[in-house]
Amino acid sequence: MREISNDTTGFYDAIAEYYPYFYRDWETQLQREGLGLRALFRNRGVTTVLDASCGAGAQAIPLAQLGYQVTAVDPSFGMLRKLETFAANYGILPRLTYRQGDFVNLPSIVDGPFDAVITKGNALPHLLLDSEILLTLRNFHSLLRPGGTLVVGMRDFGVFMEDRPRMIPGFVHEPDDDEPGEDVVTFETWEWYDGPPIIASQSLFIVTGRGKDYRVIRRTVSYRPLSTDEVKVVLLETGFEDIIDQPDRAERVIVARKPLSADR
Repeated sequence: MREISNDTTGFYDAIAEYYPYFYRDWETQLQREGLGLRALFRNRGVTTVLDASCGAGAQAIPLAQLGYQVTAVDPSFGMLRKLETFAANYGILPRLTYRQGDFVNLPSIVDGPFDAVITKGNALPHLLLDSEILLTLRNFHSLLRPGGTLVVGMRDFGVFMEDRPRMIPGFVHEPDDDEPGEDVVTFETWEWYDGPPIIASQSLFIVTGRGKDYRVIRRTVSYRPLSTDEVKVVLLETGFEDIIDQPDRAERVIVARKPLSADR
């Protein structure tokens, strides 16, 4: 297996248990992700989907619920364990295949071709080197059938590079007064390091507690602050076509197509 320059497994293993708290409403997020992807897949002949950065299942679970055949891959064992728990709770575990692995080693982990490959949740910018980004997009291309669809969801760092924000708010989750449980508060702080390449370091804070007593968890991970324009250039170089870029709440979504004439 080829090693990558930015090992994110410790970060995601540590935060997996709190993953639903990174959304305003987890159930609503699942519905939105499923319906949004189904809209993107309409009239594209999609039945088999590779979720190449599945996390706890924000996309894989609703796609399986909608009847797609989903193969889910993630380097974090903690996230895959959370995915398994959610999938069992939603009754779709038999319709979901999941594997542990990362972008650059995908061809040795799963067998294509797939009708669609997706990566959302800002996973692609974890790749720090140009060579890793190019290899990953080539892997996506090779695992798609001719005419297949690629969906990349990521934060467009291009809009952040001018101001380079130091803090980004998250969410506050509070149980009802008559229910057991704790408050959970999330937010992010950022450090920016000039390169080349420029590297952005995110510290994710998870604050839990109730009343006067709170605990803080801090975990840090690195990103290559890519713009969607940079990614679209590499997609063209890799052989994708019909590339579009559109907003999707906290992310931008890039949709591209593998040419019908392309060899696998």
